[in-house]
Amino acid sequence: MITLPAKLQAVLVRIARAAGQYGRDAADVKLLAVSKTWPVARIRDLAMAGQKAFGESFVQEGLDKIATLRELGLEWHFIGSLQSNKTRVVAEAFDWVHSVDRLRIAERLSEQRPASLPPLSVCLQVNVSGEASKGGVAPAQAPALALAIARLPGLCLRGLMTIPAPSDDFDEQRRPFRRLRELSEQLQADGLLLDTLSMGMSHDLEAAIAEGATLVRVGTAIFGERYTA
Repeated sequence: MITLPAKLQAVLVRIARAAGQYGRDAADVKLLAVSKTWPVARIRDLAMAGQKAFGESFVQEGLDKIATLRELGLEWHFIGSLQSNKTRVVAEAFDWVHSVDRLRIAERLSEQRPASLPPLSVCLQVNVSGEASKGGVAPAQAPALALAIARLPGLCLRGLMTIPAPSDDFDEQRRPFRRLRELSEQLQADGLLLDTLSMGMSHDLEAAIAEGATLVRVGTAIFGERYTA
C-alpha cells in the first residue's frame, strides 16, 4: 500500500516535472492538499511530511479540523460554495477563500474579518467554461467585480480561481486555463496587484501549470477517492 507521504511526494514530482517542461520554477507552484471528507489523522500525517496548506469545502467540517489541528500552524483554504449565513465563521477561522463570486459575499467577509487578523486572502472564482452547474462570475463581469473586491479593507484580492469542465484532451484542458491567465493579465494591466492563479486539480494539473498556475488544488491524487467511513 502506498503511504500518504509517498503519494504527496509523487504529486510534488509531477509539479516539478511540469514546471520544468514549461520553463517555470517549481517553487512558484504551490500545492493545496484538498482534505475535505478526510479525517484529521490523514491531515496530520501529511503535515508531518511537510504539507502545510489544506483545502476544505464544508464549513463545519473545516472549522472542526482547524480547531483540532491548531497546534500544527497549518494554512487553511476554503474552496467550496459559500452561503451568506456562513461568512462570519469562515472570515474568523480561514486564511484563504477561493470561491468568492458575488460582491455581497465579499463585503460580508470583509466586514466580519477580525481586526486582530491580517486581511483575508481571497480569489475571485471565474466560470470560464460557462457551466450552469458551476459557481463563478462570467469572464465579462469579472473585471468590475475584481475592482470592487480589491477596495474592501478586510480582504486582500490575491487572484483568480476556476474549475473548468473536465476533459481528457490536454489541449482542451489548457484552453480554460489560458483564458483565466489572460484575464489575470488584463486585471494586472488595469492596476490590480495579483499573484495567484488557483487552477488545476489531480487530473489536469500539468495543463494548468503550462498556462501559469501558481496554486494547484489536489485531492484524489494524494488521498484517493472521497472518504466515506
